Amino acid sequence: MKALTQLRYGGPEVLRLRDCPEPQPEAGQVRIRVAYAGLNFADVSARLGLYPDAPKPPAVMGYEVSGTVEALGPGVTGMETGTSVFALTHFNGHAQKVVAQASHVFALPQAMSLIQAAALPVNYFTAFHSAMRVGNLRPGEKILIHMAAGGVGLAAVQLARTVPGVEIFGTASASKHPLLREFGVDHPIDYRKLSYPDEVHRLTGGKGVQLILNPLGGRDWSRSYGLLRPGGRMVLYGWSNLVSGTGRNYLHVVKELVGLKRFSALELMNDNRGVLGVHLGHLWEEEALLRDVAFALLGLFEKGAIAPRVDRIFPLSDGAEAHRYLQSRQSVGKVLFDCAERHPS
Repeated sequence: MKALTQLRYGGPEVLRLRDCPEPQPEAGQVRIRVAYAGLNFADVSARLGLYPDAPKPPAVMGYEVSGTVEALGPGVTGMETGTSVFALTHFNGHAQKVVAQASHVFALPQAMSLIQAAALPVNYFTAFHSAMRVGNLRPGEKILIHMAAGGVGLAAVQLARTVPGVEIFGTASASKHPLLREFGVDHPIDYRKLSYPDEVHRLTGGKGVQLILNPLGGRDWSRSYGLLRPGGRMVLYGWSNLVSGTGRNYLHVVKELVGLKRFSALELMNDNRGVLGVHLGHLWEEEALLRDVAFALLGLFEKGAIAPRVDRIFPLSDGAEAHRYLQSRQSVGKVLFDCAERHPS
């Protein structure tokens, strides 16, 4: 089988489509013939050597797939070969076949396509857990969603719209504002031309918001913290500012680390604010939690409350170009790999 392999740390040129042995499912696992696989900023960070949990190169990245169950490992019940599924994968998803834990594999509803399914796991699990569980978004609140046009951002916008009376603020470049308004963002903010803290303060009469979803990191954690009302919560789920350029930039990493805000317990208590963290990859053993999120999302999909938006699909052989595209921040929604090479880039 073919797999998109990261040969070493570096720019997109370190990616190669290579022949790899077909994986064999062990106890409690299933093998999936992959139709589509999601590309995430975590994959970019891993390529640059900035994601500590990733396997060392040469390695295959990829945390989510859709496809067909091809083989069952010992002890797997309640699942049949030939079933269309989506799955969370602990790496190795950017390949024509992958092995996943059966507990992390979910059958598709009849109305869900394989393309939609591949766009669901990482983005929507992260957004749902961050906004609805950890952030506890409540009716009538105001929420600021950073990178609102990205995969997690658009998922969070759709989820926020399911809560009555929520007012949505979203940062994104100006070219993405029309689509954000279509999705339900009340106040798109062009972070490239405006100071988003000043704009949020202006729009809220200086009161701020109750919930912030923040994947930016560094100084933007500090800048956003000041926008929280008393009782407000900020959920941190990434550090996209750590990535600069297509290659490794150690000076930039050092600058980000120097600018990192340290939150103190006394400060949080006195300010009546909360700062919470979400790392989907560190919830791997929390099977009940992940399955609860999955079934909640499937229920919302079947009601028509959420619908993944796919921006572009690249053949797996165009791995380097897909990485460049995602890192350019041009995408609005999800970027996928077609692991059966059906679609042009």
